[in-house]
Parts: sequence; structure tokens; C-alpha cells
Amino acid sequence: MKILVTGNLGYVGPSVVARLRAAFPAARLIGLDAGYFADALLDPASLPDQVPDEQILDDVRDFAEWRLDGISSVVHLAGISNDPIGNRFEDATRQVNYEATVALAESALRAGATSFVFASSCSVYGFAEDGTCDESSAVNPLTAYARSKYAAECALRRLASHDFPITCLRFATACGASPRLRLDLVLNDFAASAIQTGEIRILSDGTPWRPLIDVADMARAMEWAVSRPAANGGEFLAVNAGSNEWNYQVKDLAAGVAAALPGTEVRIDPDAQPDKRSYKVSFDLFRRLAPRHQPAGTLKSTIAELVSTLDRAGARRADFEPERFVRLRSLLALKERGLVDADMRWAPAVCAEPLEVA
Repeated sequence: MKILVTGNLGYVGPSVVARLRAAFPAARLIGLDAGYFADALLDPASLPDQVPDEQILDDVRDFAEWRLDGISSVVHLAGISNDPIGNRFEDATRQVNYEATVALAESALRAGATSFVFASSCSVYGFAEDGTCDESSAVNPLTAYARSKYAAECALRRLASHDFPITCLRFATACGASPRLRLDLVLNDFAASAIQTGEIRILSDGTPWRPLIDVADMARAMEWAVSRPAANGGEFLAVNAGSNEWNYQVKDLAAGVAAALPGTEVRIDPDAQPDKRSYKVSFDLFRRLAPRHQPAGTLKSTIAELVSTLDRAGARRADFEPERFVRLRSLLALKERGLVDADMRWAPAVCAEPLEVA
């Protein structure tokens, strides 16, 4: 069994690779990543990249089809990861999240792979003023990021078959501790801000709803999807991945962090413009299809682990640099140094050929 995990050097990737290693100890795991955030380790002495049997540093847009020979499953995490980056790099977002996703799935199908797992997003639902979104709800992707994810889902549907089931996991908003932490995610941002400044500033009125999922629980869902037979959910499945208990208003997330860090002051902007990215999501279908792979954490335990991880990384020190863990800032720094271009491709002098580390 050979499993390709794209985007394994990102925020979610280390947890997914570790989970797959534990679940399929005899499998050969191959990582593929462009390496934009390879150095964004909280602890430089910790190298989660040692887990894969082989590491390929390459842009998923340029991935050669012959490298898929013998691959049985593809877990596709690689993508432009949030709205600020999508708005700034809209063409690259379409290329990576949509075009490269479809090309990779087509190549995997031709190569004889038996499953394809795509990390999609609940953001495809956009703004839902009333009710709770389930898989039958109308989609309303409001951003370049959300539109690219939904476009990829639509194209993947036509490739699925009994022998090549495709699972699109519409993940809730990611959160939680990781060797390559992101601090541009709502809960993670609140935790870091509270530790560093003793204050949480909410840039809305605090009422928007967000479904959340810990990265460890995302990895649990990926493990399930790798082995999901077509009989369990259909040849093509787009399913909300998360837990009903993890639908929270933004102000509740801030309150949870403040409870873990006594003395934290929560500031809400009463004059803030309404945030249209508000939605609650039903995860009933995921619970029925994957009863043994349900989220295991709680908001309290995720916050506690986040705080502990940030403390160990020295987040209370004056020289801690949170900017290193904000993806848009990292990419803009690479661009300013001439290392990547406007399409988020590495400059030719940086990496002339794909690098493999076996």
C-alpha cells in the first residue's frame, strides 16, 4: 500500500501523516509539498517530516504523473489555505485549489489508484442566516478560496466510480496544536493573543457562527476516508466533517480562551461591520458514515493543548515572532525577497528540480 499525502509540510499535514502511519504501519507514505512553510516549526528540534518514507519538494501544479505509479490512495491537503491569501493571490488559488486538484485526481485514476481524498471546506456554504447547513443545503461560496474548493468538488464528481471512490471532506474551521502552527485561525489567534498581550480583540460583534475541528480530528477523518468503500456513502461523497457540538459563536471561543487564561480581557467592537461568514453546520451524515472516526476532543482540551504548546514554544517571551505563523505574511515575505512570483511559484534559482528525500 502506497499513500501520497500532498501538503504534508503544512499545518494539518503532520497530524495526518502520523495518523496514517499508526493506522497503516506497513504502508509506504510519500509526502509532497511546495515547502512554503517548511521552516515554520514551533520547535526546530522536532522534525515531523521524518515520518514519511519519502519526501518530494515540488509544486502540486507541476507534479509528474509517473510519480503516481503504484500509489493506491491520494490524500490531497495541498492548497491555498485561507481567505486573505485567496484574495491576494486569486489566480494562484484557482490554479492550486481547483485546476491542480482535478489534474492530480485524473492522474491518480489513470495510474490505478483506488481512492482519492480531498480536503474541502464548510466555507462553501457561505452565509446562512437561518437554520443549519447540511449536505443538501444550497452552497454560497463568498470568497476565492471557497469558490475554488467548490469548483474542485464539482469536477471531481465526474471522476468517481466504484473502483475509484472520491471523498470530499468539507472540514469545519481548523484549530489546535501542530508542529507547524498557524496563528491566522480564529481559535489559535485568540490563544496566542491572550498569552502575549492578555487581551483578545474580536473584529466583529462576536455573534457569527463557526464550526470548528481540531487538527487531530481532521486526521482521524482522513484515515477513515482513505479506506472508505463506495458502498459507504457512494462513489462520490461530499460530507461535512466535524461535530455538531463544535458549532460556536466567535464570542464563545474568546470566552473559552479567557477561561483558560484568567485575567484575559475580551474586547468586542460594537461598531464592527457584520461578518457575512456565519454559518452553523450539521455533521449528522458524517456521524452515521464514520461512527468510529468521530472527533474525540473538546473545545476545552483543544484550548489547553494550544496554550501548553505555545508556552513550550516561548510565546510569552518578548522575542517570540507570531508573524512566522501567519501564512499570508510568510508568503508576502517570500515574494518581497524574490523567492516566489505573483503566481506563488518558486523562482527558478530557488529549486531547479524537484527534491526527493528518501
